Amino acid sequence: MLLSLLQDYSVYLVSQSPRRRELLKAMGINFSTLSFQGKEEYPAHFDAVKISEYLSELKISNINFQDFPANSIFISCDTVVELDNKILGKPTDKAEAMQILKLLSGKSHNVISGLTVATKSQRLTKHAITKVQFADFADEEINYYVHTYLPLDKAGSYGAQEWIGMVGIRSIEGSFYNVMGLPTQLLWEMLKSLVEKNCR
Repeated sequence: MLLSLLQDYSVYLVSQSPRRRELLKAMGINFSTLSFQGKEEYPAHFDAVKISEYLSELKISNINFQDFPANSIFISCDTVVELDNKILGKPTDKAEAMQILKLLSGKSHNVISGLTVATKSQRLTKHAITKVQFADFADEEINYYVHTYLPLDKAGSYGAQEWIGMVGIRSIEGSFYNVMGLPTQLLWEMLKSLVEKNCR
């Protein structure tokens, strides 16, 4: 089983996201966390998929592999929200968070995560797309959510696992955990592929 094989590795999550840490821990994987110190910038002409994959790879490329044990595995992820071919990032303040949620109200949008898994000799990058349909939000609902949950660290200004997801998500096509910020099933498959290659 993958979990027993991973015991021979030092696993590092290149993220300080509490949601990603929570999900990786729930998968039964022992890991340490690293911080990405660079700027999350990308070419202006990239589409949402390219942006998510580019940024996930950028976080890995910033690592000096020589500073870590030879059997290290690094995991990085970047999640973006796309509405009508426009990227909705993390809000800078409460006013912008409310504005973003008003844009999402009553519409469907895509949550796209780029995921990179790497060792010193191998690197895999893939992405997951989840389509989320929101119900219509009343202004007081948006105001309540933003001021109660302060979603300023979340792409698209919301957490699917929080109150607004419970009352507002009408349907989801794809991975729910991707909407939380980590496509766990895709990660499992990528880890299996990488570890099994090393066992051959």
